[in-house]
Amino acid sequence: MMRVPRAVVLAIAALLAALVLSGCTNGVAGGSPADPDRAKIGLLLPDSVTARYESADRPYFEERIVELCPGCQVLYANADGDAAKQQQQAESMLTQGVSVLVLDPFDGVSAAAVVGLASARGVPVIAYDRLIQSPDVAYYISFDNELVGRLQAQALVDRLDELGVDPDDGGILMVNGSPTDNNASQFKKGAHEVIDASGYEVLAEFDTPGWDPAKAQDWVSGQITRFGSRILGVYAANDPTAGGAIASLKAAGVSPLPPVTGQDAELAGLQRILMGDQYMTVYKALRPQAYKAAELAIELVHGRHPAGQVEVAVGEARIPSFLLEPLPVTRDRIAEIVIADGFFSLAQLCSSAYEAACRDAGLG
Repeated sequence: MMRVPRAVVLAIAALLAALVLSGCTNGVAGGSPADPDRAKIGLLLPDSVTARYESADRPYFEERIVELCPGCQVLYANADGDAAKQQQQAESMLTQGVSVLVLDPFDGVSAAAVVGLASARGVPVIAYDRLIQSPDVAYYISFDNELVGRLQAQALVDRLDELGVDPDDGGILMVNGSPTDNNASQFKKGAHEVIDASGYEVLAEFDTPGWDPAKAQDWVSGQITRFGSRILGVYAANDPTAGGAIASLKAAGVSPLPPVTGQDAELAGLQRILMGDQYMTVYKALRPQAYKAAELAIELVHGRHPAGQVEVAVGEARIPSFLLEPLPVTRDRIAEIVIADGFFSLAQLCSSAYEAACRDAGLG
């Protein structure tokens, strides 16, 4: 009998061990599970200060996964505004054998490392709501974010014009989103396109770390001390930062409040609009967004790669993408947009503290 060299035996053993370990660790081959009808799908959301993630994005996503694949399992984690924590959560999900990661990054640059880890295991990543700066992202699903900024700024400028405000009397504060959020830079770019051409000066602007409303509130407080009555309006990039800005204005005894923008049509933001404290928000249909992410995840589980609606550039790469249309919402449009779409019910919106405001707005 011919003797097999010991080095060859050891090499074969090592290869077999690696294959077994890979199978036990991942439960996948090339991102597709042995049984796609029992796949694990990871959903990673970025923070807890934005109400929509727990109230809308997560439940809508899980709802659609159950409809499409009753035997599939959604693994969920929220980064609580911590990029390092989000990477650890992603690593844990990869170890547990997810077939697809749906990732809304807290930091779109650092999240590229997550895509790299997933790609090494053959696990596709869907960039959800916020773009990830990696050419290896499978899909990107969001809204036209520069349009969001333009809608916010246009509503603010139109309101100032409607009120007969003289641009020479002061200017606008810009409370932008998080510097780690790619969307925030797009909101800001769109808003500047409108404001810079409007004749209204930007008195000062602030990129709010982690979208933290408390940090927005602190910054606005300092600007009130600095500019006082020269603050004609406030561009706030979302509803929580708008809430922080409004709290500062009220604490300083500013009356009447200048118009303040927002985004996401959060319940608290809509109720501030009803009360006249906040001027507008931007409604983004989160159910279609979450549903589309779930549908694409199931397609990827089965090894299918449908074409995108558009392509979004990441460096030299073109990412197949789906961009939904945002809608501006002022007091007179809450019923026709937000309530009509079933995002909130009248009972939720018009609780006892807001019954009179709802009646004044023709609701209920």
